[in-house]
Amino acid sequence: MYRPPAFAADDVAALHDAIRRRVFATVACVIDSAIAIAYAPVVLDADDGPLGSVRFHLAGNNPVAAVLDGAALAFSFLGPDAYVSPDWYETKGRVPTWNYMAVEGRGTVQRMDSEQLHQLLIDISAEEENRLAPKKPWTIDKVPEEKMGALMRAIVGFSVKFETLEGKFKLSQNVTSEDAEGVMRGLVQRGDPASRAIAKAMRGSR
Repeated sequence: MYRPPAFAADDVAALHDAIRRRVFATVACVIDSAIAIAYAPVVLDADDGPLGSVRFHLAGNNPVAAVLDGAALAFSFLGPDAYVSPDWYETKGRVPTWNYMAVEGRGTVQRMDSEQLHQLLIDISAEEENRLAPKKPWTIDKVPEEKMGALMRAIVGFSVKFETLEGKFKLSQNVTSEDAEGVMRGLVQRGDPASRAIAKAMRGSR
């Protein structure tokens, strides 16, 4: 990841928080000298090693699911992003840009056994169902045994302990406070969820 010093984010707790907010990851690996990409929600295990680890599953027919134990995988977690208009700056002569938050991690993959995969399915649904409170959580035991067996045979589970984890939080840290205030006002006035999220992150970073 290209990270000018002003935008570099290395605090592990902050990176984990960003992953929890955007658990749907882009997963990349190399297959036959070509980059292959897949998409999957992950469960973050923050206490597994100094940088944490993630668990996820893919359809068995997905080419990325054919990677062997010990293969290198890369993850991209793209958080909120928003266009920044030069009209929002106090300083004249600036150009358009884009503010965003992103986290990248890398590590070697280990395939799960069936028990680990079943636990992963429990954990994924439990974490997401908790976000829907006060709705009563859906639980995996509601899936008929025969259907669960078919599902387990159709997917492959993986775990990856992060060997590197880095973030880029581009939040107008390289402009004056007056310019940043103008950007935040503009984003709030724009009003869409991503713009509001970037404005909130900007406020928290200053």
